[in-house]
Amino acid sequence: MAPTTRKKVDKPVSSVRRRVVNPDELEPVGNYFASGASRDLEFVSTGCEVLNCVLGGGYVLGRITNIVGDKSTGKTLQAIEACANFIKEYPDGVIRYAEAEAAFDQPYAAALGMPVDKTEFVDQIQTVEDFYEDLESTIAKLSGRPCIYILDSLDSLSDRAEQKRDIDEGSYNMQKAKKLGEMFRRTVQNISGARVLLIIISQIRDKIGVTFGEKHTRSGGKALDFYASQVLWLAEVEKTTKVIDKVERVIGIRVKATCKKNKVGLPFRKCEYPLLFGYGIDDLTANIEWLKDVGRLEDLKELGFSAEGYKVRVNNLRNKGGPDVVELRTKLNACVRKNWEVIETKFLPTSRKY
Repeated sequence: MAPTTRKKVDKPVSSVRRRVVNPDELEPVGNYFASGASRDLEFVSTGCEVLNCVLGGGYVLGRITNIVGDKSTGKTLQAIEACANFIKEYPDGVIRYAEAEAAFDQPYAAALGMPVDKTEFVDQIQTVEDFYEDLESTIAKLSGRPCIYILDSLDSLSDRAEQKRDIDEGSYNMQKAKKLGEMFRRTVQNISGARVLLIIISQIRDKIGVTFGEKHTRSGGKALDFYASQVLWLAEVEKTTKVIDKVERVIGIRVKATCKKNKVGLPFRKCEYPLLFGYGIDDLTANIEWLKDVGRLEDLKELGFSAEGYKVRVNNLRNKGGPDVVELRTKLNACVRKNWEVIETKFLPTSRKY
């Protein structure tokens, strides 16, 4: 059988959007800056500037991102915020959400800012083969438009061979991993050429009997370890509570995000951020706490924040909303990017080998 040929869609340079500081203000190291963000990549914001920096600038069109975490660590919320920011940066783009867990709450997602009226929801994705066919069909219809495609989640997918097998029939559980490897080999070039951001959500699994090294993994074998450009692991640090009229309730969690693989920026960077139920990532608090942790107190003072009393002001700003908060967020984001560049540059070699 003759090999299948696939048309690669050229990326229009004129449409490139960058989420990095002005290149003239940075010292390039090879083709990369201190943040790791290349000059010709198109980024989608995570909704939190510190997390953008951890990823090397944010999520990237034409690449695969794997978000891995335990239950209730905000994996789906990350995808919702990615959709909200994607449509702001690429108004003509396509959002396709393959919800394989049959548990997605569209009204809640809309309240968090997801453009559900512009999102193509797919609820008939049950196997790896279904996912592959829908992804290829989506790419074929884009006609040059950028796209964000989200699979929520990989763990809920079966394969057609498993569905045909009786539930009490034994197996070696390797068919799904093999199918995923085959799928990525077939699609990775099309994803890049068509400017598709593919976000795949995975649940963590324990490694039985492991006494050293990584104690957790995810389903699907090793395919994503090779084909994903960014692998982001999320872990709950603690729960956030609030007391009103002597009644205490959990209102959110604190999440630690670690980028365990990064082909866009510098790897193994990490950050923490508050996640508030019904709101999303509290980026204001995350940015302020990061600046505080790295000793940029003068920058905080210029923005009107104190090292100790920032929580009250952030809470008031979050409740108020409006253009003043948008302006402050913009300044705070720029401050975080600037300081991240300064800090990360110090860890880079000062000369080239070749």
